[in-house]
Amino acid sequence: MVRRIIWGQIAIDDKFQILHYWDDRNKSKQFSKKLNRLLNIAANLVGKHPFMGKKTDIPNIRIKIVKDYFLVYEIMKDKIFILRIWDTRRNPNKLKY
Repeated sequence: MVRRIIWGQIAIDDKFQILHYWDDRNKSKQFSKKLNRLLNIAANLVGKHPFMGKKTDIPNIRIKIVKDYFLVYEIMKDKIFILRIWDTRRNPNKLKY
């Protein structure tokens, strides 16, 4: 069963900040477009196979690794809720669910 993907506001903000950072850093949108495509592909893949992500200590919360980022999501009955996109190079203590 394919589950509907819902992007939470925090995940949308994370994605915007990450893509904006790469636009400014590279002075080009090429990498940002590629990264955005990879994140969307990963989200759709999780919608088809929700239990493929790595388990966390919190029930129904899993992590899908996409390059240097964690796509943190919650599995619900009929949908997948994307909670965060976390840069793995950041301090993990700042990641709160």
